[in-house]
Amino acid sequence: MQRGHPEIAQASILDLPGKDQIVNFGDGFGQRALLTVDTEEEFDWDEDFSRDSHSLKHVRYIARFQEFCDGLGVTPVYLVDWPIANDPGAVEIIGDALAKNTAEIGIQLHPWVNPPHNEEVTAFTSYAGNLPQQLERDKFARLYDAIAENFDAKPLIYRAGRYGLGQGTMQLLKNYGVAIDSSVRSGFDYTKGHGPNYAGHPFVPYWQDAEKSLLELPLTTVFWGMLRRQGRWLHPRISKIPRLGGAMARLGLLEKISLTPEGVSVEEALRGL
Repeated sequence: MQRGHPEIAQASILDLPGKDQIVNFGDGFGQRALLTVDTEEEFDWDEDFSRDSHSLKHVRYIARFQEFCDGLGVTPVYLVDWPIANDPGAVEIIGDALAKNTAEIGIQLHPWVNPPHNEEVTAFTSYAGNLPQQLERDKFARLYDAIAENFDAKPLIYRAGRYGLGQGTMQLLKNYGVAIDSSVRSGFDYTKGHGPNYAGHPFVPYWQDAEKSLLELPLTTVFWGMLRRQGRWLHPRISKIPRLGGAMARLGLLEKISLTPEGVSVEEALRGL
């Protein structure tokens, strides 16, 4: 528990899934990819979180990105948050792609910009899963309804902003008929910043419930290098030694690569494919 927040169930104590929860897609399913796009307001991550210090000037570029995806035959999933869901320009661009069946839409909850604004905006409360469960539900409901109304589509996939799942998030998603969660970033621990710990979570899809009605699709992270098969065991240990992780990556021994444009170069991403 965090001092000053006795009513909050921390996201960092989420249960690890069992082996029986790992998804078996069956023979012949092959390798497939889902392109998700964190479609959010523009702001400075190095500054304090703020309810109104953001911009939407970048929204017009979504149209060009959609054209790029169309040319590749790729259907992106736009995970939109409150400012995007209520921006006429975003609604027009993404809504047009939805109408043409060339895009899908999902939810991304940034609690600091999402009403109702009943909490103090801090690094701790920037993780939706750290909020009192009723407040997390209220914020999610407002966002879900805005997306359903403005885009005329029911979102079926969710990502918590900052990967901030909480104790009550999964039941909340099930109550709204959301079929997929993609908030888990396996192999990463955010507890130093008040967030969840996914260091021991599977790198593969798994069921979040016994009924197998809510699928978890962790963000793709892989190990590359000569020691990649020992990556799950070895990487957490070498990361505790300053500069050792970087040296092993440069030598081609072991490197952890996330398939995301955030802090990952094109060369690194290609190695991870």
